[in-house]
Amino acid sequence: MDLKSFYDVQQLLKAYGAIIYMGERLLDIEMMELEVSELYKAKIIEVDTYRDALLVLRAEREKERKKTRE
Repeated sequence: MDLKSFYDVQQLLKAYGAIIYMGERLLDIEMMELEVSELYKAKIIEVDTYRDALLVLRAEREKERKKTRE
């Protein structure tokens, strides 16, 4: 699976029945990271998918943190 955006990671999680909305973007990102990790630990997703999802989520977290600093 080609994961390049936050939306792509949301769709990956949705495919496995996880829809995450906490009401705060940073919390959403953290919860999505946990869900992706659990999918990987359960051997449901491959290591490449896991790595790509984490990279996207970490970049998204940095963008969000920069917004809140401004």
